[in-house]
Amino acid sequence: MEAKIVYFDKPGVDNTEDVLRIAKKRAKELGIKTVVVATTVGDTAVRATEVFKGMKVVVVTHNAGYRVPNTQEVTEENYKKIVQNGGIVFTATHLFSGVGAAWRKKFNTYLIGDIVANTLRLMGQGMKVVIEISVMTADAGLVRTDEDIIAIAGTGRGADYAVVLKPVNSSDLFDLRIKEILCKPRF
Repeated sequence: MEAKIVYFDKPGVDNTEDVLRIAKKRAKELGIKTVVVATTVGDTAVRATEVFKGMKVVVVTHNAGYRVPNTQEVTEENYKKIVQNGGIVFTATHLFSGVGAAWRKKFNTYLIGDIVANTLRLMGQGMKVVIEISVMTADAGLVRTDEDIIAIAGTGRGADYAVVLKPVNSSDLFDLRIKEILCKPRF
């Protein structure tokens, strides 16, 4: 089998439309019904719910207080648009941090989640995030572990990564398989 990977010259939001186009095309070719998208303030998620209309779109955002105590970064306006467009918003603690983030802050040390996350970042921040959000949504029962999905994430704002993978629950992390890298930054 021969497949194409699109490499972007630089990471970031400018790649978002291309990522969504590439992912939609591949989803149609493979008959994939579910897309998982990482978002911070919700702009990428709103656009994804428009592009993938008619498909199951699970939008993953991090927990309230991630950056600023008592604050959810997805704007109210974007949240409403995502839901109106049929998207499912899933807010949770990052798979690879959780209580480990408190341990890191308090004791200035790293735990296994940090090691896994930093190892995955060797392929870029977005690669860590596509794996993370896929496992998080599997644990929440929002995606099936017996069907391929497309996961989309980015480096900072916007989207610059898309992969085809079969998600797993966190207890089976090392059984996760990335089947195709559709696009990523070349850095």
